[in-house]
Amino acid sequence: MGIFVTVIFYLVILLTGFWASKREARQKTSEGMLLAGRKMPALLGIFTMTATWVGGGYIIGTAEAVFDPGMGLVWAQAPWGYALSLVLGGIFFAKKMRSYGFTTLLDVFERRYGKKTAAVLFIPALIGEVFWSAAILAALGITFATIFNLDLSTAIIVSAAIAILYTMIGGLWSVAYTDVIQLLFIILGLGIAVPYALGNVGGIDMAMLSYREVFPDGISLIPPLSAFAGNNPEWGNAAWTWMDFGLLLILGGIPWQVYFQRVLSQKSNRAAINLSVFAGIGCFLMAIPAVLIGIAGNAYDWSATGLGGNPDANMILPYVLLEMTPPIIAALGLGAVAAAVMSSVDSSILSASSMFTWNIYRPLINSKAGEQLLRRTIRFSVLVIGAIATWMALTVQSVYALWFLCADLVYVILFPQLVLALFYKKSNYVGALTGVFVGLLLRLGGGEEVFGLPSFIPYPMDHPEFGIQFPFRTFAMVMSLLTIVVVSYLTRNRIKLNGLKNTNPFQNIKK
Repeated sequence: MGIFVTVIFYLVILLTGFWASKREARQKTSEGMLLAGRKMPALLGIFTMTATWVGGGYIIGTAEAVFDPGMGLVWAQAPWGYALSLVLGGIFFAKKMRSYGFTTLLDVFERRYGKKTAAVLFIPALIGEVFWSAAILAALGITFATIFNLDLSTAIIVSAAIAILYTMIGGLWSVAYTDVIQLLFIILGLGIAVPYALGNVGGIDMAMLSYREVFPDGISLIPPLSAFAGNNPEWGNAAWTWMDFGLLLILGGIPWQVYFQRVLSQKSNRAAINLSVFAGIGCFLMAIPAVLIGIAGNAYDWSATGLGGNPDANMILPYVLLEMTPPIIAALGLGAVAAAVMSSVDSSILSASSMFTWNIYRPLINSKAGEQLLRRTIRFSVLVIGAIATWMALTVQSVYALWFLCADLVYVILFPQLVLALFYKKSNYVGALTGVFVGLLLRLGGGEEVFGLPSFIPYPMDHPEFGIQFPFRTFAMVMSLLTIVVVSYLTRNRIKLNGLKNTNPFQNIKK
């Protein structure tokens, strides 16, 4: 049943992508592929923004954190972290970015610091998007392989191929319209499953009572204030780690091309702001089913199932669907997981391709490229980047760990760069590049298990079991920002500054 529902869903998505591509075909411009001709309806924009953030990792990860005995609801930071990220992005960045007529996130760096500096900053942006796609594809493959007994490679390749195909054909129009279908499928699939899951454990009141017995913090989104004072033995210094990751999600969730691609596609500045704020609210609300599924999973007697005990925390959502809901409901729920994955993969692949085509190929490789060549380059980039993400999902065992590292780099490197490029008129490329070096050094100085890199900076709060609990990521970000300010000020008389102007970047492209 699950396979049947998923196949039907994939066919609907593919047909929707083909239908939506007709709008791009009528425009026949790179602006049409990259930004939907800057004519995306507001409601469609809210749907695609929400669906992009509510990915497979978002849903599965939220349920995992809520269920995991070592974490709990207080560590499920993604829902409110990304929601605040979208709201703050709308209030402080959306209007300013759109008013300058930018096409990608990297345009602000290209106009302020030049093409070569923008190319340097392209690296963490690209890696973040590719690893994000690979991570959620891997999560989908593992879920399908476990629940359906499908071949892992088949699940990943088929899902990626469909997303790549309709993204190549219709660009942002296809991505946006398929996001609507995917978001509705997530709402339907998980929304129907929640009452059945809670009903299996005696209702929501019994589930909450059981949850409070296991987790001392209970139904709380933030640690107790005593945890930050250092006199809470249950928390120790972990509250500072909590704060570090919270700020990473809130501030580090802003400098992503996948976000600004939707902001820049809106018809007006007001629409861009509303898009961000309403999508933030939608993002938070969409986490509620995953939270309730994690709570229901905690109250369920897993010893009576074929598993013989609790499932792995990262598999709690699919196993709740499988064991605690009727087969058709479980099938719809697992289809919702597939929908969440595809809604993020297509957006991320298109975002990375947009930055490569617009900020690397066009200015540095072929400055005379016309519209047709740019559109072909976008499509080819989607294919190549999608293939790389698929390959990584199939071969790299620690994709999630790599993505977390890239999220760190986006927070530490790109956030201060974006803030100062937009709001500090004296910033220059010397300060920007020095800031990259300082931020990277301080971040890697905290060590990284993915690469077997031990910490080489003696940060405080080094726990023998949990590692460094000092918020060194936020420290690295702040020091990177201060470095850009100081170095730019000291070199202000030697570097010619570039201002940001209101221009239409498409007006000089040959037809």
